[in-house]
Amino acid sequence: MLEMFKPTWMIERAYEISPAALKRQGIRAVFSDLDNTLIAWNNPNGTPELRAWMEELHQAGIPLIVVSNNSRARIGKAVQKLDLPYVARSLKPLSFGITRARKKLGLANSEVVMVGDQLLTDVAAANHAHIRSILVKPLIETDKWVTRPNRFMEKFVMQDLQKQYPDMDWQEELK
Repeated sequence: MLEMFKPTWMIERAYEISPAALKRQGIRAVFSDLDNTLIAWNNPNGTPELRAWMEELHQAGIPLIVVSNNSRARIGKAVQKLDLPYVARSLKPLSFGITRARKKLGLANSEVVMVGDQLLTDVAAANHAHIRSILVKPLIETDKWVTRPNRFMEKFVMQDLQKQYPDMDWQEELK
């Protein structure tokens, strides 16, 4: 059961994931959580680093799609300035949102990756969908109140994962 929460890779920030490394892994699309992964949950404007990364992905022909448990209204408002496609109410840790986005693009499981800051939702959903995942550190230390219980449980899950998989550690690039 613990392996359900094991990420394929761990990279500190989404913005550090290079399109070249994604292509070397055969990845043709990036699905990403929204809050505390792409943008701080309390600052929907995004950062210059996010915009630069989005441009790098675009230039490489790799679409970026937000897959979030948030409502359509919340995500739409948050990504309006970023002009990103999205799947709302994705029901993570279930695979519905990921599968919907993947099928819409006509890609195989091996051609997509889910990027997120939570083991219990983002990584678990990726594993349920049989796709690879990249765990990133949250952009900021605080969370919306609904996320706090997950963060608490996640500490214990991470400890158990690192005991079972001692080589599981933060990397600078996809290997």
